Amino acid sequence: MKLILRSLLQIKHSSKFILAVLVICLLIRLLPYFAPVRAADIAQNQLAMQFSDRNGLPLGTLLTRDQEHTSVVALSQVSPQFIHAILAAEDGSFYHHGALDMKAVIRASKEAIHAKRIVSGASTITMQLSRMLDPVPRSFSGKLQEIWLSWRLTAGMNKDEILSAYINRLPMGGNIYGVEAAAQTYFSIPASELNLAQASLLAAIPNNPTYFNPYEHWERLKQRQKYVLNRMVEEKYISGAIADRTQTEKVVFQSRPRGIIAAPHFLFWLANQMPALEKQDRVDKSVIRTTINRPLQQFVEAQVQQVISSLAANNVHDAAALVIDNHTGEVLAYVGSPDYFNQAKLGRNDGVQALRQPGSTLKPFVYELALEKGLIRPNTILADVPARYAIPGARLYSPTDYTERFLGPVRVRIALANSLNVPAVRVLEKVGVETFLERLHQLGFENLNQTPEHYGLGLTLGSGEVSLWELARAYVTMARLGESIPIVSTFSDSPIQNPSCAESTPNMRCNIQNSTTIWQLITNILSDNHARATAFGVNSVLNLPFPVAVKTGTSSNFRDTWTVGFTTDYTVATWVGNFNGEPMRQVSGVTGAAPLWNRIMLHLHEHQEPAAFPPPEGLVQLPICAISGLRPTPDCTSVVQEYFYPEDKIAYEGDNQFNLPPEYNEWLAKQQQSSLVSTNLRILSPHHGDLFLVYPGEETKQKLEFKLAGNKSVPVEWWLNGEKLDTNSANSLFWNLRPGKWDLEARSGEMTDKVSFKVELANIKPTRRGFSISNYQVKENRP
Repeated sequence: MKLILRSLLQIKHSSKFILAVLVICLLIRLLPYFAPVRAADIAQNQLAMQFSDRNGLPLGTLLTRDQEHTSVVALSQVSPQFIHAILAAEDGSFYHHGALDMKAVIRASKEAIHAKRIVSGASTITMQLSRMLDPVPRSFSGKLQEIWLSWRLTAGMNKDEILSAYINRLPMGGNIYGVEAAAQTYFSIPASELNLAQASLLAAIPNNPTYFNPYEHWERLKQRQKYVLNRMVEEKYISGAIADRTQTEKVVFQSRPRGIIAAPHFLFWLANQMPALEKQDRVDKSVIRTTINRPLQQFVEAQVQQVISSLAANNVHDAAALVIDNHTGEVLAYVGSPDYFNQAKLGRNDGVQALRQPGSTLKPFVYELALEKGLIRPNTILADVPARYAIPGARLYSPTDYTERFLGPVRVRIALANSLNVPAVRVLEKVGVETFLERLHQLGFENLNQTPEHYGLGLTLGSGEVSLWELARAYVTMARLGESIPIVSTFSDSPIQNPSCAESTPNMRCNIQNSTTIWQLITNILSDNHARATAFGVNSVLNLPFPVAVKTGTSSNFRDTWTVGFTTDYTVATWVGNFNGEPMRQVSGVTGAAPLWNRIMLHLHEHQEPAAFPPPEGLVQLPICAISGLRPTPDCTSVVQEYFYPEDKIAYEGDNQFNLPPEYNEWLAKQQQSSLVSTNLRILSPHHGDLFLVYPGEETKQKLEFKLAGNKSVPVEWWLNGEKLDTNSANSLFWNLRPGKWDLEARSGEMTDKVSFKVELANIKPTRRGFSISNYQVKENRP
């Protein structure tokens, strides 16, 4: 190189300099075509992946990107019978010549001249490998390219490396390539176990895979096998007697099921988790052993289809389910849609990994965090009464339950078990959205990556988007009383290395076991069938004949229904909805996803009931009045047992007075009992000082209800800014929102009530998801 540079410097002032530079550039450009080809240069990276369940039952094979079923196997792992057969059939002198077999070339040339046509070829195994690596036209120039690449292969690889590359690329019919893939497909055995009859048949196929198709042209294949065996006799690999006996030996093509047998979504998801390097190194590990239980997987797949079929009239088309072993974190069943192969119905969408609004399924975690921080106590009374919160874009946020009823004072147990929205929002207000969001990150909800302001107080009602996978993982943590473990999809002897807890979710602590007692209390509440009777009834599909904790959720406009629950052994998470976002009709968590969850849970515990949940450690049970939550009095009609902290026992035995604070006034005003309904005229909606937003162009669509407390049967006049409204309605009427300051007055005889409110023109519509804003009311997130 120094000599070349010195020469260039000497001629740099002449025209020869430019010519020399061009020649050098051309040589550099052509250098790769002169370099020897080494084994690493042609390593097969894109391989077909074969999967089995935990017990070795096949789940299916995923083809490479070019749709070829290829399994790489080391030369030492191939039956010697096949190696002898393929050498005899394709290149008997392989180990005794270079890139070309000159004797074969001369012989083929003489035969062609004598017969005036090509009688036999002279291609060596090296030349065939060259064509496999770089297919060229069957022309003179193409033949020269083929020979040139063969020389480069010979220069860079030894004979065993060339033969290994060759047998792993052999066309074996259809989209099957390589001896290992052929042995597994046609005989359900590895290439190392091929006997002489099987090996000679497989060695016969590559000559013309279509012509010698074993399923369509058996007689042709047998004739080609006879040729292979005769060549093996000529090469002295076997005797004539053995060849004759092998030719008559019966061989059964025991084809293993092709394609995917079960868990298609899981297999594709799993394949995407495998780094490219691990795919390349997967030589002796062609079958990936997963944690899936195939019989359970196929049962769950069948149940998903049946449940969806039963809900077709309710405009329900899609569902997903996930089953996890609580003790090991192993995925036992994974169903992403009713039918992966139905593209018309978006079957390839993976409902386990898809991001959807979780409805009320996050509520248990905000209650756990509030209890952990001492912001509420097990015996706390929460107000399930109308409440309004200022949120960006809507100014006033007023959560309600889908029943549009309020229960007034409720215990923590009742609020969580019945999935009441207002108490959950009140608890989140105490905890703080930012703090709760941090806890959700610790639990593995990595897709909740927006700011706390983006989610607002609706976070506990499902304003964010999570996956079924994340939900199941969080509930496994709950089932393990705050101890997080990674979710495992393959076993350690597989090429996929399962990440540790911290690696799988960077923000997730592997142990958030701050208080085992509190997790036990949350589990106790979610497994209390009587506590949830108000919303679900006593004999709902959530009531199973063994201990089970469960939570349902329904997102806004009935687009998603969820049911997630666990026993001491298993966590089952189900989702039912529509991938295209269409709302379902008359379907909630308990009628959509819960029946599917119910079937899976019953099946899992068909032969052995799970152990009972341990009671909350260190807490004491005391009798209370179910209505007031206080120590029972003689007039209490329903007495239940509730858990208390020991230090709260003193207060329990003390003052038994129950005085409702002012926040209950509006709720009290709505009650039908004469003792609770005000005898005066009172405007219930809007409130004095309320501020409403109206969006441009939607003035006729947004209406505000003017409503009086109670059921007034006497005539009522409504006056707005001094003008009487023309209406026959007495107790209630709806008014189209218009920007301005408004004084509203209700008159009935001598009774009157007046409030003032404002309506402003909004600049933009709020982009927050999870809410359906009408005036200031947000009605979403069913149980």
